[in-house]
Amino acid sequence: MIMSIGLTFPGSLQDESIICYICKKYNVNLNIIEASFSMDAGWAILQIEGLEEEIKTVFTYLSEKGVKVQQIQINKK
Repeated sequence: MIMSIGLTFPGSLQDESIICYICKKYNVNLNIIEASFSMDAGWAILQIEGLEEEIKTVFTYLSEKGVKVQQIQINKK
């Protein structure tokens, strides 16, 4: 499955490597389409590819960290 998602990061996560951690911990591929970060907040548009169950696990992790996830487009392989 390939999915485009929008992420909104709270400023409290500015010192955490969330995207890098996802790439190392979970069996998914990430492509950063566009992103902007400041001291107060950040956002990113990503393309994520992997098995549906693994992507759901990533979404759970992001939610637990306080990152808001919005699904933009889904392309099932």
